[in-house]
Amino acid sequence: MTRLDPFPQLSTVDAGGLSHRRSNVKRNSQDLAGHAGPMQPVIHDQSSKLRKKSRGSLRLSRRTWVLPLLLMLTFITLYAINPSESNIFRHFLFLSYKLDDQDDQYGKGPWDFAILCSYTILLTFARGFLMQEVLRPLGRLGGIKSRRKLSRFMEQMYTVYYMGFVGLLGLYTMKRTPGLWYFETRAMYESYPHLSHDAVFKSYYLMQAAFSVQQALIMLLGQEERRKDFQELVAHHAIALALIWISYRYHFTYLGLAVFVSHDISDFCLAMSKSLNYLKHRAQIASFLLCIATWIYLRHYINLRILYSIATEYATIGPFGVNPEAGEYKCRLSQTVTFALLAMLQGLNLFWLYLLLRGAYRYFATGVARDDRSEADESEGGPEPWVADESQGGKEERKGVEV
Repeated sequence: MTRLDPFPQLSTVDAGGLSHRRSNVKRNSQDLAGHAGPMQPVIHDQSSKLRKKSRGSLRLSRRTWVLPLLLMLTFITLYAINPSESNIFRHFLFLSYKLDDQDDQYGKGPWDFAILCSYTILLTFARGFLMQEVLRPLGRLGGIKSRRKLSRFMEQMYTVYYMGFVGLLGLYTMKRTPGLWYFETRAMYESYPHLSHDAVFKSYYLMQAAFSVQQALIMLLGQEERRKDFQELVAHHAIALALIWISYRYHFTYLGLAVFVSHDISDFCLAMSKSLNYLKHRAQIASFLLCIATWIYLRHYINLRILYSIATEYATIGPFGVNPEAGEYKCRLSQTVTFALLAMLQGLNLFWLYLLLRGAYRYFATGVARDDRSEADESEGGPEPWVADESQGGKEERKGVEV
């Protein structure tokens, strides 16, 4: 019986030819090994250059504050060439429409957009510089290793700095505004229209407007990672910009000041709670509870009082009617629009309060601490050790709370 060769092609190869080819392969490998020595430094130099170039590009991309700084220095230089009232760049550095017949009072007009632009550039510089040159090293020092988590930490700490500053400035402005302290609603309508303001009030209001513009641009340009509540954030920014424009253009700035302060302080507490959470600080739980308390008091109790005053005092206190020559626009239409916008803002705040309370319940009842708004986990290689990843059945540890 003839036995079939399972590898007929190999069987046709003679031993001499096979050994000849093996010797050729061995000789070629020796030749390559002989040339490997001189080539290694060349390859090493090229990879070293690529790494240096990559690090240089990364450092340059992080210095986003350089361009806004150059723009501000350009405005200052162009004004310094001719420091007079006729120099249009003066409007980019100083408040416009100072009233001669009133001490330290400023009116309103189109040139306010110039200082608004400068404030936006200034805040862009401050954000980039603080985040990259101050907060990034601070986060690394605090033990944050994940790039995504470090980015979140820098964003929240910048919010802490800004909201802490404007929160105190807003309270100071409210204190020195006649009849408005402490969230008194009668002064919002009794002294209407608010045609002029002192330098502190006007600077504060325009800076707040610039911050809202800057945040909207950051969101639209995708400079921050999207969360699950991205659509709610878009709606919030749209409502905020509409309220700022209406209140400034139609002279309801006392009402706008109260809304600003109530949101800024609660934002400060929320951002502080998040920052402590990223650092895994032992004060994070206390700060989270304080955040919920201030949120309920300022964003709901105070703002519901303001909404109630619009429904009951808006038409009965102060002038009511349209008189463009006197700057009066307190009428039924403006009442309806203002109430509707603040009611929509209240609805969004209730949605976020629900998320806060759900996070608190999850932590205290089940020990699970997780950010319901995040699209993904905050770490690079999976869930944080204190965050439960429900999708992958991760082990839950009661070590922190994400808000």
